[in-house]
Amino acid sequence: MNNQKVATHIIKWLKDYADKVHIKGFVIGVSGGIDSAVTASLCARTGLELIVLELPIHQAENQVNRALELIKHLKEKHPNMSSERVDLTPVFESFKTAIPNVAAEFGKDKQDRVSLSLANTRARLRMSTLYYYAGLYGYLVAGTGNKVEDFGVGFYTKYGDGGVDISPIADLMKSDVYELAAYLDVPKSILNAAPTDGLFGDNRTDEDQLGASYDELEWAMKQVDKQKTKADFSGRELEVFSLYTRLNRINQHKMIPIPVCEIPASYK
Repeated sequence: MNNQKVATHIIKWLKDYADKVHIKGFVIGVSGGIDSAVTASLCARTGLELIVLELPIHQAENQVNRALELIKHLKEKHPNMSSERVDLTPVFESFKTAIPNVAAEFGKDKQDRVSLSLANTRARLRMSTLYYYAGLYGYLVAGTGNKVEDFGVGFYTKYGDGGVDISPIADLMKSDVYELAAYLDVPKSILNAAPTDGLFGDNRTDEDQLGASYDELEWAMKQVDKQKTKADFSGRELEVFSLYTRLNRINQHKMIPIPVCEIPASYK
């Protein structure tokens, strides 16, 4: 991949889109992860106004430290950038006390459902905060999803980190994002960190949740594009291919437009 051309193309695309819709800047949430670091770096290089938000909810200290390192790194180079810290932990805890306690109802065998619902709530609280700032300043919310997450396995929260105005890196595989990050001089602590969404308040990685590495999922995505089937694989390849196709199938509701019930003209 020609990193210089890709970076220049995305930066120009961001500037052109902002100009077309008469918007003067961007808002982005940073987590200490590679995707948000690359997106923030690209937005900063447009020269347009940029607000970077740190939005911790029971966040692990190493994630917070990486986010702060990125913010400091970008501020030293880009005077068009400002940052805010909004601690959403009290909001999240207040939400949990306001909703019925269904943990006992679901029982131990379904606790994962409760845990996942609360994890998705964290992402949606962050989305609401990003749009609060976007509304205040008339900015666009920049998304941080990459291609394999957004269009492969649907590894994001619907109306959470999937709730954005623009997606600058959504046509880049995860490996492309890492390559571009090195070119953009993203801090090494972020480059070397295991990818994690940080939504569960523990040390689980994306690979722990997905059951495969991003390299494996990228491989599977390419095999689907080649119209391969399960019959073409065995062993770990078959396991990964099956995992990818299952996740792609069950998460289609995130990737396609909201179904609209169209009323026949004769009924109106």
